[in-house]
Amino acid sequence: MTVPHLAGCSPANDQPDRRKTSPSRAASVTARGKVLLAYFSRPGENYYYGDRTNLKVGNTEVMARKIRDLIGCDAYRIEPTDPYPESYDATVKRNVREQDADARPAIKGALPDLDEYGTVLLGSPIWNVRAPMIMTTFTEQLDFTGKTVVPFTTHAMSGMGTTARDYAASCRGATFADGLAVQGEEVDQANRDISAWLHGVGLRGS
Repeated sequence: MTVPHLAGCSPANDQPDRRKTSPSRAASVTARGKVLLAYFSRPGENYYYGDRTNLKVGNTEVMARKIRDLIGCDAYRIEPTDPYPESYDATVKRNVREQDADARPAIKGALPDLDEYGTVLLGSPIWNVRAPMIMTTFTEQLDFTGKTVVPFTTHAMSGMGTTARDYAASCRGATFADGLAVQGEEVDQANRDISAWLHGVGLRGS
């Protein structure tokens, strides 16, 4: 029996575009207002080149920190009310249950107010070819009308996964700029790719 995987964690057989994708594309970010970076990341036991490693800081948080250092935006960490297990295998099983049930895991604390933001960066790992279900909890509860959404992911083999389809459905009123997918094992060395991507979507000068 094939066990589904977490990416940012591990591979999956269905592998959408590995670099960039956007459902309703804006060539660059032109929205007025501040930039908010909202992300979900999981430390603990993770996939690593076919093996496992223990991460004190999750791959997506590493990428989020790099982005924030480059553009100086506000940041909001999406935290589950019921934290995911330290164990990789236990997290895989929970994620499968949540996907199968189309679940909406609860988010700890108050959600951000998007009124002052023109652009929202949405970051997550890719688990079994899609963003964790908690990302849908987040996006469905907010009004993205007039906002530009810029997705980014960490993954093992599934790139952006199904984020284009999922965010197009759940980010009401948004337009979208090109996203960036970085392999989890390579996120520490991704500074150049991240900088070039931010420049390409208009969030960072040359």
